[in-house]
Amino acid sequence: MSARAGAGSARRILRGLVLLPLFGLLAGCNLVVMQPSGDIAVQQRNLILASTGLMLLIIIPVIALTLLFAWRYRASNTQARHDPDWDHSTGLEVVIWTAPLMIIIALGALTWISTHTLDPFRPLSRIEPGKPIAAEVKPLEVQVVALDWKWLFFYPEYNVATVNELAAPVNRPISFKITAASVMNAFYVPALAGMIYAMPGMQTQLHAVINRAGEYEGLSSHYSGSGFSRMTFKFHGLDGDGFDQWVAKVKQQGSDLTRDAYLELERPSERVPVTYYATFADGLFGKILGMCAVPGKMCMHEMMAIDAKGGAGKESRENAERLQYDNRHTQRGDEAPGATTPASHRAPKSESPDSDKTHEGSGQGHPAPDQTNN
Repeated sequence: MSARAGAGSARRILRGLVLLPLFGLLAGCNLVVMQPSGDIAVQQRNLILASTGLMLLIIIPVIALTLLFAWRYRASNTQARHDPDWDHSTGLEVVIWTAPLMIIIALGALTWISTHTLDPFRPLSRIEPGKPIAAEVKPLEVQVVALDWKWLFFYPEYNVATVNELAAPVNRPISFKITAASVMNAFYVPALAGMIYAMPGMQTQLHAVINRAGEYEGLSSHYSGSGFSRMTFKFHGLDGDGFDQWVAKVKQQGSDLTRDAYLELERPSERVPVTYYATFADGLFGKILGMCAVPGKMCMHEMMAIDAKGGAGKESRENAERLQYDNRHTQRGDEAPGATTPASHRAPKSESPDSDKTHEGSGQGHPAPDQTNN
């Protein structure tokens, strides 16, 4: 009997030793969300920890008591008390209802406070704990545009722009204005702050600050097509004169981002290298936001002004073509790689003869009929 028990114990130990190396795989996990470098991300991390801790106050005792009751009142334990007529305990009812109620109240208060404190539209009040923002400090404004499939960043203060590279000085507030040129996307630098959606024709905001110098990962956290997985960028937190030197490098190595250059950049493409622009066309971000970067298109503010007056009457028929926007890529022969029927009136690419070829770029040189949904 004892020999069989010893053999079973040895097998359990052996299984444990076999599984032990698997824990080494956890060393590859990226815990940047739990070890951020920006004050907003730190506060969000603390919110996660506080919420998880409050919920564990219920979860851990419930799991422990479940295991205890299962062991204490097992069928083989003849010493356990058997009371088939028991149906109520006031003390137990008070504990069962009071503890969760207090947890819910605490979570509700935590949610209410953090919802207002961490509102992405709310300007920062501090750089880090115990260090308020000086009145004379001017936030760095960065205008963000999500393209297919790359990121375009404007720096109005310095009149420079970049593609797939973002930089900011350490301990200087950053004011992001975010939009998209085509489909909905999401701007996310885990070390800096939470993700913020980028939507065409709309502007979202994010206020954040980076507190430690370094190179951080930025990405799209909302699926947006075949190039989504490679829609990433580097975010550089620069201290000392590092940011000024970076701006000087952009001006020295960059070209001009004219309106025509932007329309070429806007074409769907993947694996786009870092690109610098020493200047950009005046009001270009506003045109992108207003969905009228393409010449001849009506801007959002023009359309809203017409609607505010009650409509354009007979002129509305002429305005209809100026408002068509979603089919501009197919009209130029830049059909999105994932487009299939009914939008493109053809079979999926997986059924085409060259479906085994890796698709790169925008599909230029392969014209397709107009989309059915203008």
